[in-house]
Amino acid sequence: MNSAPVKRIRWLPSQWPADAAGRRNMALLVQLRWIAIAGQIATILVVHFGMNIHLPLQSMLVVPCIAVLMNVGSLMILRRRADITHAELFLALLFDVLALTTQLYLSGGGTNPFISLYLLQVALGVVLLHRWSVWGIVAASSACAAMLTVFYRPLDLSDSLEGHLFDLHIVGTWVCVTMIAVLLVLFMTRVTHNLQQREAYLARLRQQAVEEEHIIRMGLLASGAAHELGTPLAQLAVVLGDWRHMPQIRKHPALVEEVEEMEAAVKRCKSILTGILMSAGEARGEAPQATDVRSFIEIIARDWRAANAGMPLRCDFGPHDYPRIVADPVIRQAVTNLLDNAREAGATYINMMISRDSQWLHITVRDNGKGFSPDMLADVGKPYRSSKGRQGGGLGLFLVVNVVRKLGGRVDASNGADGGAMIQLRLPFATLALEEESDGD
Repeated sequence: MNSAPVKRIRWLPSQWPADAAGRRNMALLVQLRWIAIAGQIATILVVHFGMNIHLPLQSMLVVPCIAVLMNVGSLMILRRRADITHAELFLALLFDVLALTTQLYLSGGGTNPFISLYLLQVALGVVLLHRWSVWGIVAASSACAAMLTVFYRPLDLSDSLEGHLFDLHIVGTWVCVTMIAVLLVLFMTRVTHNLQQREAYLARLRQQAVEEEHIIRMGLLASGAAHELGTPLAQLAVVLGDWRHMPQIRKHPALVEEVEEMEAAVKRCKSILTGILMSAGEARGEAPQATDVRSFIEIIARDWRAANAGMPLRCDFGPHDYPRIVADPVIRQAVTNLLDNAREAGATYINMMISRDSQWLHITVRDNGKGFSPDMLADVGKPYRSSKGRQGGGLGLFLVVNVVRKLGGRVDASNGADGGAMIQLRLPFATLALEEESDGD
């Protein structure tokens, strides 16, 4: 529509599998192993050819080749699966310990300053593994380091380097410490980011639980109120019916018109209460009412126009064929809430745009009101956050967001580039369409 940027806030079902952090951490281990492979090859070539220290080149290059195969296998597992077990993370770190041990055995054993790289494996284990597994990595690293003090292949130094082994050890220690520091910063930064994302996910779950508890309390109150209001509304309907037939009132057309308006208001109140009870599952019939999307939306628009005379409401269905759906009163109430919010926000016209794709039904309500402020946009969908400035406001969008979320859908809210607010409901056909129709979508 417009090319100017639009700020959006989105609610959607929280999707963070229980082992998503394990999968991400395995991906980080793979990235770290690529760095280690490149570092090993570069170090081996520099030491062998640049420093003229004769190494068993073929044997030492076999280890990074095996690590490459390990990484390729790990990537294939990550592509096929959405979860990584704790045991798999432990085995991946244990492989790195054994690969490091092999390289150290071939290049001086305990005299090699890169033996400090065992500390990197232990540090990674502390972050990624459970307590017993961390101690397993500690035990394996300690045993391998102890073995390397006795069993190893001594370095084959050239004549020019004889007597300078200590100097080489000092330089190697500096390189090793620098490498450990850089790798820890790179890896720990990413792991910390993963942990922060998981904490944010848990915080969203806690907030969702609080909101759902709030909805339950509201539902109980609304259901109780609907039951209690049913009797006086029925009495009012009877009294108004009697009044309409009284000769004293029938003689005055103005009184007859007022009584008819009161009867219409009582009928609307009874319809609202029926919808509340149906939404609570207390008055739902055995066979759900089936209709098509166009009829469902047109009925909502017709009833809303009747209750809001003079407010233009346009419905645009686009060039789509729509399946038959179950006419859920909860969705009807959600759409009506959006229309009411647009009117109360000062809009002079409202557009309701309906579209679809293979899986989703899109219902978009757009108005020409003042739109959302940046602060309000960030809090849309939270209880008692309202731009209308009245006490107790803000429940309409809160209920809409939670209703759509329960149906497996999501809500997008934004400000149009030319002003006004726009809210889109995305509802899955899997929960709306009748079985015989949904199979063909």
